[in-house]
Amino acid sequence: MPRTGSFRYRVHARCEPADALRLLGDVRRQGELHPFVVRVRPRPAGPGALRSDLVTDRLRWGPLRFRTTYRADLLRLAADELELVARQWPRTTLHNRTRVTGEPDGLLRVDVEITLSAPAPLFRYAFRQARAAHLELANRLPAALAAAGQQP
Repeated sequence: MPRTGSFRYRVHARCEPADALRLLGDVRRQGELHPFVVRVRPRPAGPGALRSDLVTDRLRWGPLRFRTTYRADLLRLAADELELVARQWPRTTLHNRTRVTGEPDGLLRVDVEITLSAPAPLFRYAFRQARAAHLELANRLPAALAAAGQQP
């Protein structure tokens, strides 16, 4: 029986919405931000996807170090929102919904909601790893977004 859990985070940065979504929607650039990603290989877009990639992460479980590979699909990219889904064996799915909103002070607010589903025996480990990785990504994100906004 699968279990499901969600977490959210918010980041503020000086960046245009289009630049932020371009960076956040490009899984090939996630190696710059995501602490576990070691390799991203483009794949033909899967059904219903705008773009698909095969991603390899390096993980730890106690003293064990291992790599895992999964498919990441960009499902939607709009002016203020994107949706990504990552699918991994066995029946583990991570859904990322990101919204960007300009604020009156000139900052961009980035709201991310992550929902993870995994078989019950794997859920605690997978959820803990996903949350740790995305919170570290959130710490790196403001500088990366500011840099993305300065590129011609």
